[in-house]
Formats: sequence, structure tokens, C-alpha cells
Amino acid sequence: MSCFVEEARDVGSRARVGRLSTLHGEVETPAYVVVGTHAEVRCLRPEDLPRAGVQMIIANTYHLWRQLGNDLETFEGLHKRMQWPGPIMTDSGGFQVFSLGFAREHKVGKHKDKPSRHSARADNENLVRITDDGVFFLDNGEELFLNPELSITIQEQLGADIAVAFDECTSPEHDYNYTRESLERTHRWADRSLRAHTRDGQLLYGVVQGGAFQDLRERSARFIATRPFDGVAIGGAFGGSFGSTREETLRELDWVIPYLPTDRPRHLLGIGRIEDVFEGVERGVDTFDCVIPTREARHGGIWTRRGRFDVKRGVFRNSTSVLEEGCECPVCSYGGDYYTDRGGLHLLFKERDPRATHLATLHNVFFFNYLMGEIRRAIREGMFSSLKREALSTLKGLPPVSGTMEAT
Repeated sequence: MSCFVEEARDVGSRARVGRLSTLHGEVETPAYVVVGTHAEVRCLRPEDLPRAGVQMIIANTYHLWRQLGNDLETFEGLHKRMQWPGPIMTDSGGFQVFSLGFAREHKVGKHKDKPSRHSARADNENLVRITDDGVFFLDNGEELFLNPELSITIQEQLGADIAVAFDECTSPEHDYNYTRESLERTHRWADRSLRAHTRDGQLLYGVVQGGAFQDLRERSARFIATRPFDGVAIGGAFGGSFGSTREETLRELDWVIPYLPTDRPRHLLGIGRIEDVFEGVERGVDTFDCVIPTREARHGGIWTRRGRFDVKRGVFRNSTSVLEEGCECPVCSYGGDYYTDRGGLHLLFKERDPRATHLATLHNVFFFNYLMGEIRRAIREGMFSSLKREALSTLKGLPPVSGTMEAT
């Protein structure tokens, strides 16, 4: 029986509303999956999560593996650790194969024209050694081995509702031949992940890779579709924010989606900006995860319907405006002697008061979850194209935001 049911479809696109069922509850889709890398959503308390409209959280398998070590065998599970009763997803560690490996060696981020956060370092050593059996990570002079079987075991020990098959995320600098060889290896790892997966009730997603090459992307989509995965995650070198590589990423989605089963959920790895979400939903994506709401909040980046602004800028020093007019988040709607307006939040950041990152994160997470709710409503009412047009025209009509930062 499928874990996913499609409930409504947009007449002019592949956008759809659905319901994803897990052991810890249901998720209405399209949905934003909030990042909790180390088994916590940074700057938010457990009681903040429902107030911010959170439906599902994604934690990082590689970092938790490194953090917990031998304690994984007696780990109480992500739900108890996070004091969160709802669905939790974990990745496979496949992105760290890229971020700790060729991202450093090639001095790139997820896109060719966006440098890696390691690019400014004098030491750009590739810390990863890839073999057909698995991956060796160099950590403080010691090599640590991760393969499909161990990745699945870790995700089962973490107790995630949704696990992801182990894969290799390739670099934007990789040529066709390397990408093809990597894809064949990822497909073998997908089958090994399926054989290793034994936890009853835990859903397992396969990963579509193939870089920026149409025939490889289509081959991967067809391959994953033939395997008994519960859902599909779409990843790869261009799997981050669309940004200046928007056209490439949109083409990749257009190549992939037609080959994926309609009765399984589709997750887009690492996507998060407003325009990204609308374009992904229009093409049939059901869930997204990204650090943008939380990471940018910690640096003063506030997201609204009109885009992002940096509340730390001096222009907001004496502002008495709420973060976003009409917003019903716990911050904007508080109305008490709390530092909830732009000037107050500016002051908290200036004084490095921990309330600053808490309030900014609470607003941002609420905003993106509210946006997804509006998208679901618009699809049900046959108004998705109108909502998208209105939202994106508002964004395009704005001047560049001073102080804008990429999520790093």
C-alpha cells in the first residue's frame, strides 16, 4: 500500500496536493521539511515547532554518526531526543561525499558559479576516497568508512520515519564519463540500500542523480522508478538553490518528473527560496528541505512575501514596523513589550542577545510553512498559477536587497 495519496491536481501543471503517511503522523503536501542537522532545530525549542507550523524535520545522518559514535546502539531515537512527536526524515550521508570531497578539491559549491565555503581556505584537500564498496572520510588523520549498509543501519538506529538510500552527489565540474560511472555506482548502492533495509514501517526513498546530463537523469529516474522505494529524492550537483543556474535545474526537473511514479512522493533535496518552491511545486515536487529559513535567520536574514531583508542593517535601527505586515507568526502577532518589531530585533542582534536568533528563526520557519499552506489552498481552489504569478511578480519588482547572503 502506498504511503502517499494525491488529493488534488492543478489543471495547468503538475502541481498537486497530497497526503504522506508515516509512523509518526501525516504530512500535507506540498510541504517544507525543516532542517535539524544535529537532532535539533537550532534556536527553536520543542514547543516552538508546532507554533511555527512545522510538519516534518530532516536530520543529518553523517553528522549524527560522527556525533554519537558507539552511542548509536543505545540511542533513544530522534523523536525522544528532539521531543518531537511528528515525522522525521534523515538523509544518507551522500551529500557529505560531495561537500567534504570534490567540493573542496574543485573549490565549488552546488553550482559552478557559486564557490564552496571551503574555497577561501588555504587547505582544499579532498577528504573523501570513493570506492565501489563505499566511501572513506578522512577525519583528524583517521579514515572512517561509510557504505550503503552502514548508512541504512544508522538511519534505522536513529529511528527516522523516512530514510534515504546512500548515493554519491557529483560535482558540477565532473564530466560526462565520471558522472556516468558515478551514476552506475549510485544505482548499485540503491539496490544494496534496499536489501539492507529491515526496519518495519520506516519508509525508504531512492535518489535520482545524473548531474546536468539529460540521458543520465532520465536513466536514473527510470531506474529508481522500477525499484520498490516508497518515495523518490531528487539530488545532484545542481540540487541547491536555483539562483543563476535556474534554467539548468528547471530542465533537470522537467527531464526527471515524467518518469517518476505518480503514486509516490517526490522530495527535492536542498531547495528553499520562494521562487524555487513555486517552480518545484509546478513541476510536481511534493516536499523540499533547505537551511535557508534557519541559517539565514541566525545571521539576521528575515524572509517575507516581498523577499528577504537583513534586519541588522542600520536602516532598521528605529523602525517600529513588524517583520511582516499581516503575518500571523508568534513574533509578528505578539503585540506585547517584546522585541518583536524591526527596530527591537535589530537591537537584539546588535547586543548579541540570544532572543534575536530565536525570534528571527521562529518567524522564518513560520513564514515558509505558511507559504506552503497557501500553495496547497491555491492548488485545491484552482488558483495556483495566479498565486505563483502574484508572488513572483512581487519579488521581481523589488530592488536588490543590500546585505543579502547565501546560506553557508
